[in-house]
Amino acid sequence: MYVSHLQLADYRSYPQVHLELEPGISTFVGANGQGKTNLVEAIGYVASLGSHRVANDAPLVRKGAERAIIRAAVVKGDRQAVIELEINPGKANRARLNRAPATRPREVLGVLRTVLFAPEDLSLVKGDPGERRRFLDDLLVARSPRFAGVRSDYERVLKQRNALLKSASAGLAKRRDADLSTLDVWDEHLAEAGAELIAGRLALVAELQPLVAKSYAELTSVGGPPVLQYRCSAVPDDAAHVPTGSPQLVDVLHSALRESREQELQRGISLVGPHRDDLRLYLDDLPAKGYASQGEAWSYALSLRLAGFELLRADGDDPVLILDDVFAELDAGRRRRLAGHVRHAEQVLVSAAVAADVPDELQGTRFRVHEGGVERE
Repeated sequence: MYVSHLQLADYRSYPQVHLELEPGISTFVGANGQGKTNLVEAIGYVASLGSHRVANDAPLVRKGAERAIIRAAVVKGDRQAVIELEINPGKANRARLNRAPATRPREVLGVLRTVLFAPEDLSLVKGDPGERRRFLDDLLVARSPRFAGVRSDYERVLKQRNALLKSASAGLAKRRDADLSTLDVWDEHLAEAGAELIAGRLALVAELQPLVAKSYAELTSVGGPPVLQYRCSAVPDDAAHVPTGSPQLVDVLHSALRESREQELQRGISLVGPHRDDLRLYLDDLPAKGYASQGEAWSYALSLRLAGFELLRADGDDPVLILDDVFAELDAGRRRRLAGHVRHAEQVLVSAAVAADVPDELQGTRFRVHEGGVERE
C-alpha cells in the first residue's frame, strides 16, 4: 500500500500543492515552519480523519479560507482508490471515494492505513491516559474500521448521559425522579457500547504485548521488560480477573454504574466507562510514566508504534510509515535501530529540519520544502 498522489487546497499553509509520490522512501527536508509536517499530517488525516497535532479541524484550514481539501490516490496491489476529504470547521465534513459521495466521512476509513511516529509520541508514556486511549482506539479503527462507529456511538451516549447527570445534579427535587428514570436507559446504552469498546481494547493489548517487548529489546538494552496492563475503571484495582468478553463486560459496567450513581449525581459526570480507563505501562515492574528515563521513554513509545505497524502488516498489507521530525529527538543509536526496523516498508515518508538527522538507510527520494513550495531534488 502506498500513496501515489497528494493534492491539497487551502490546507494549513498551502493554497495549492500537487505531489507525486512513489513506493520506497521519500524525505521532506525544510526549516521549521516551512510546511513539511503539514504534508505528512494531511496523509495521516486521510487514514484516521484526525490530526496528530491538534484536537479539532479549525487549524487545518488556511487562514481566510472557508474549507480545506485533501485528495489522495492510494495504490494497493493492482488497484487504485482516490479519497477526497472536504474539511469544514463548524460544519459537517464531507468525503468522496472514487468520486462517489460517502454518506459519512468514516466510510473511507481503512482504504489508507498509516503508522505515524512524531515528537508528540513521548506523551504515550509520560502523558495523560487520554493519549494512550487514543493510541488504542486509533489502532483498533485502523485494523477494523467498524470500531469507528462503536467509538462514535459511545461518545454520543456519554455526552447525553453527562448532560442528564448534570441536569439531575442541579435540578429541582421534583424533576430528579424523572431524570433518574431516563438515566437507567442511558446506563443500558453506555454499558453496551462501552463493553464492545473495552473488549476490543483488551484483545488488542494482548496482541501488542509480545510485539512491544520484542521491539523494545531490539531498540535498547536499558530497562525492561516492558509490560502493558489495561486498567478498567469498572473493575477494582485488586480484582483477580478482568472479563474479556463483551457480554460479561456489559454486566460489569452495569454493576459499576449502579455502585457509582450517587457519586456521579453529586459530581454531575460519568465516572465509569472506557473514557476513564488507562493503558498502564511498566518497566522493571515500575510505572514507566514516573520512573523511565528520557531514553527509556522514547524506546517505549517507539516500541508501541512499531508493534502497531507489525499488527497492521500481519493483516496483509504494509501501512504507510510516517516519521515526522522524529529523528531530531533521538540519539544516533536509536536513529539507526529505528531506521533498520522501518526501511523495508512499502512506503516510508520522512520529514526533517536537518537532512543530516536522517540515517543513511533512509536516504531515498528527497523533496525540499521552502516558503510554501515543494520541489523534488
